[in-house]
Amino acid sequence: MENVRTAGFTPETPLILGMMRLHDHPELTRPDNLANWIAARLDEGLNLFDHADIYGGGECERLFGNALKTHPLLREKVRVITKAGIVPANQDRSPWQVKHYQAEAGYLESAIDRALVSLSIEQIDTFLIHRPDPLMQADDVARALEKAVSAGKVRQIGVSNFLPEQWRWLAGNTGLPLVCNQSQLSLAHTAPLFDGTLEAHLTDGLRWLAWSPLGGGNLAARIPTDILDRALAETGLDETGLAVAWLRQLPGTPVPVLGSMSPDRIRSALHGAQSLLPRPLWYRLLESVRNQAVA
Repeated sequence: MENVRTAGFTPETPLILGMMRLHDHPELTRPDNLANWIAARLDEGLNLFDHADIYGGGECERLFGNALKTHPLLREKVRVITKAGIVPANQDRSPWQVKHYQAEAGYLESAIDRALVSLSIEQIDTFLIHRPDPLMQADDVARALEKAVSAGKVRQIGVSNFLPEQWRWLAGNTGLPLVCNQSQLSLAHTAPLFDGTLEAHLTDGLRWLAWSPLGGGNLAARIPTDILDRALAETGLDETGLAVAWLRQLPGTPVPVLGSMSPDRIRSALHGAQSLLPRPLWYRLLESVRNQAVA
């Protein structure tokens, strides 16, 4: 049997391209322009694109799908991650108009079918439950996910923003392996490195897909300029490259989910993904951002 724990998220997978802000780029709302952008990323060796049904109110998946319909040859080259399970308040059809989670079997089955249509693809590479839902009936959800994998609609499954016991409860109800957890991790968010969360990922074989890997884009303001200048001189990496190199040096090689669609920022991140930081510099960056000396 294929080892789906690593299939698609090998140590060599450098970056995942996050599509959350796609609708904010007017030039990329045209199918031809977006198709050219996708093709350029494929030429750089980047073929994983991260979506969710709520990104842009569904617009991001639709725009991506329009580009694939216009240039169907791209469809065979891209691999898509998507997520479902969050209902924003403005999409709640009940009288309560409240944001809530809906990790229910029927809801997720419908979300998978909608995503396939919106994205104009035949199979979702990796489907994630977007947030842990306290009301989730894990056995029912597991059967729905198993059915989607068996039908070829989804290749592999994972979770997003789950804590260890939350993903273990779902994993204990299905024979399918959970291949990943997409959760926040960066130089600016290091708590999971000191509370056992990283080790839980490693123990259970979940690849960490790190969202906000650049700390919201303000790391340069949090690292002293002289340290950035010295690091650039030693490694050739700007702050984006340093943040990505720092992240990928962790055990298990977390994969950054890069939110920027700027080609220059993507190239900087790719340079970082292919670089190894000296251990003292790794700790100096950690110390700088935490504003706390290593104990």
